[in-house]
Amino acid sequence: MSARESIVITARDAVDLGGTLFLPEDPKAVVLVSAATGLRQQFYWSFAEWLTSRGFAAMTFDYRGIGASLNASTVRTSKARKQDWGTHDMPAALDYLVRRFPAMPVHLVGHSAGGQLIGLMPNHRHLSRIVTVASSSGYLQNIAPRLRPIAAIMLKVYIPLFAKLLGFVPTRWIGWGENLPAQVALQWAAWCTKPGYVMNAFGTEITEHFYSEIETPILWLTATDDPIATPENVDDMLRLLENAHVSRRRIDPDDFSLEKIGHVDFFRKRNQKVWPIVTDWMSS
Repeated sequence: MSARESIVITARDAVDLGGTLFLPEDPKAVVLVSAATGLRQQFYWSFAEWLTSRGFAAMTFDYRGIGASLNASTVRTSKARKQDWGTHDMPAALDYLVRRFPAMPVHLVGHSAGGQLIGLMPNHRHLSRIVTVASSSGYLQNIAPRLRPIAAIMLKVYIPLFAKLLGFVPTRWIGWGENLPAQVALQWAAWCTKPGYVMNAFGTEITEHFYSEIETPILWLTATDDPIATPENVDDMLRLLENAHVSRRRIDPDDFSLEKIGHVDFFRKRNQKVWPIVTDWMSS
């Protein structure tokens, strides 16, 4: 039997975040699940429930400006920035788990942005192991050629235009997850149109980071059919993690008799054949 518990996490800048704990009867370790841009925590609940069946407690949460952590009357009035997710929200979730489970290892599973932003976490040393899924720099010129034209319009036209016109970016209209606060979307666009992703904000918007300090073992998972997290974009991202112990693995959906994994579908219940890759590595 496992239990599900709704929680409130307070970040160091006093912003409240909505989260959910999944608790087996006798957990052996805890997993913090950090979402991709624009995805609510509910997207990861099947994965979190599966983790409890393997003896892991798990936490999902929404970043500020998203879902249960909107903390504003509308997304239009949210002041969230994408960097806040790494500097405040992910650390707050980790702090909560360290306090609540002081004797247990805490691992992180980061999907896309949830893996990209680990180097902004001042408390990253509390993590025993890290697994990133579909994380890379997302640099426009390195994504699959078929996706580049629409991605260029999205990043260079759609996001700046609607951020100015509406005060937020309606990504839900086009099937790209939840609507995004303006500053989140604008940083996302700026970082993906140049090599290095978050590196483009170092020394300006971001005055402190910890990428070169991370020595935690990392399993860096991507799928062969992911048009965004290509090998070139993974290389671009890993330049920042120069001292981390990184094991890279590309998953071919055909090896698991799956139709597709792509950038998002690793965490869908229909693809749970690949989930043991995560727990086997965390337990090794």
